[in-house]
Amino acid sequence: MTTGVPAVPGTAGVPRAAQGGTDPFRATTGTPVVPPHPSRIDLHCHTDRSDGVLAPERLVRAAASAGIRLLAITDHDTLAGYRDLPASDRPQPVVVPGVEINSVAEGVEALWEGELHVLGLGVDPDDEALEAALASQRARRVERFHAIVSRLRELGLSVDAEVADLHPAEGSSLGRPTLARHLVAAGHATSVDDAMRRILARGMPGYVPRVGLGPRAAIEAIRAAGGLPVLAHFADARVRRALVAELRDLGLGGLEVYYRHFSAEVVAELRDVAGDLRLVPTGGSDYHGDVETYAEAHARLYVPEAVAGLVHGALQGTASTGFR
Repeated sequence: MTTGVPAVPGTAGVPRAAQGGTDPFRATTGTPVVPPHPSRIDLHCHTDRSDGVLAPERLVRAAASAGIRLLAITDHDTLAGYRDLPASDRPQPVVVPGVEINSVAEGVEALWEGELHVLGLGVDPDDEALEAALASQRARRVERFHAIVSRLRELGLSVDAEVADLHPAEGSSLGRPTLARHLVAAGHATSVDDAMRRILARGMPGYVPRVGLGPRAAIEAIRAAGGLPVLAHFADARVRRALVAELRDLGLGGLEVYYRHFSAEVVAELRDVAGDLRLVPTGGSDYHGDVETYAEAHARLYVPEAVAGLVHGALQGTASTGFR
């Protein structure tokens, strides 16, 4: 059967494992989590200030309509989504300033794409040192973005016309999902997921290595800004406790346990890991919006009510004052 999408040069016979390690933030196999009631907490989601599709205000409205009462906007390497929210007297949902840093874990073997993603929950949005670190991350993202555009052109998969029409808001963070959408628009891929897996992922022809902060630096930057560093969507924590313990000793404070794409079995195991290592168990939808509405994503999300108190308690006594 043909898809009408051209084959990508150099991908024949390249195994999925070429990306390194497992694919820990995708859906895990097992029993699906069945929420006992609609979740009122979502501590991981993205706006169009990084690789999501909804503007910040639209995301907040969608979350409120779904019943969310505590929401963290965790765009990649930017707080622009939080900062761009209009001031409001509306009490719900409470919006937490957050960020997701894709740290480059050099020297750590068998990691998906060689990265560990660290969420920073409750950071001070006015912290100058954090903003300087994130600005550096964004600058490196721009360099990587254009390097990938050049590589795609060499592969005969040009997205030059689509990129020419790209006008990101100030402080936005460019990334591969944006290029994946351009590949779909140009007819080179059938979906964002297809573009990521077949063209842009590690080991694929369009891949360009990331350069940026390591896990220690990411954790330290978040801590210095009064936030709670949380290891995101890392299902491998079940079998790599020593690595997670090492990160805890560096200042990691939480583990994303109630991740929307994890099975019930994985959630149970990660809850045990978090408990054993005295890490705050957090959770979220990791909503981006390419294939579903927020309401559809929320229907599969369950974060226990107790998580809000645990996160708030962990942030007590820090410099974070940014909850809205």
